[in-house]
Amino acid sequence: MTNLFALIDRLTGRHTLKQEEYRALVEGQTKELADYAAKKADALRRKIYGTGVYVRGLIEIGNYCRNDCIYCGIRRSNTSCDRYQLTKEQILECCEEGWNLGFRTFVLQGGEGIVPVHEVCSLVSEIKERYPDCAVTLSLGECSREEYQQMFDAGADRYLLRHETADKAHYEKLHPASMSFDNRMRCLKDLKEIGYQVGCGFMVGSPYQTADCLSEDLKFIEAFQPEMCGIGPFIPQKDTPFRDMPAGTADQTIYLLSLIRLIKPNILLPATTALGTIDPNGREKGILAGANVVMPNLSPVSERKKYALYDNKICTGDESAQCRSCLNRRMESIGYSIVTARGDIILEKF
Repeated sequence: MTNLFALIDRLTGRHTLKQEEYRALVEGQTKELADYAAKKADALRRKIYGTGVYVRGLIEIGNYCRNDCIYCGIRRSNTSCDRYQLTKEQILECCEEGWNLGFRTFVLQGGEGIVPVHEVCSLVSEIKERYPDCAVTLSLGECSREEYQQMFDAGADRYLLRHETADKAHYEKLHPASMSFDNRMRCLKDLKEIGYQVGCGFMVGSPYQTADCLSEDLKFIEAFQPEMCGIGPFIPQKDTPFRDMPAGTADQTIYLLSLIRLIKPNILLPATTALGTIDPNGREKGILAGANVVMPNLSPVSERKKYALYDNKICTGDESAQCRSCLNRRMESIGYSIVTARGDIILEKF
């Protein structure tokens, strides 16, 4: 097999590899190789985005969900989940607080299929009217093409929908039979065609995931060319069938962040809360390895612990302003700085 460092060099220059070469990189991960990939990825993101880290205000609008994903703490059949739904007024209060703290992107995330689309449209229109300099990102799961179009027409700029895995057989091990891999892929295609800035993504170290699965994920990202990609380690949640499964690792997640940056140099790549949960310095390590987005929580503190997709989630008790200043200090400690801008993808040639 080709020298793995040479594969990193080729990926840095060409942004494409064969699937078996991605697999070799996944299987051949060492500290030295990961450090090398991180150095290349960091140089690439600095060339395009400098040392600025885009900040997104995350608002978890509710944890009711019609789906029963086997890994997720807010799955429909989890009777231990303390359910809540924010009102329109509460969500707008979160936006107001975020705007005053300098946030210029709001990410509205919630369980699937609970908030009627006409209500989402009304909410998005109101946010855009109040804060015309802000971007609105939605992360509300699978919808019909018509529904995605309506939300886009109401003013939504971006949509996050993790593909979870690009391997159909693996997808079926993580989701109930009522959910379909083909429909998830249809959603992503529709979102892109409608004109959203689209984010996909996957869990690292999810149950039954193999090097083959991860190589398929990397090849999918290369082909799909998303504007954003959210990855984080799988963390088991105590009320799910996967409660006793091992968690994914920070090291593998950070390495994959570097590879994704090398695949798509201008991608918007978050260092996720899950990464900060599994490693106290995970978000900093992610930024140093090629990530350029962080997503502090703007949700009301009274509800945050209830949005428990996984166990031991960090920052559930901090006020929004605390999260903002804490992240600022953390980023500055490693030579980066929070940027309070919309943070759209940079499309110039690189």
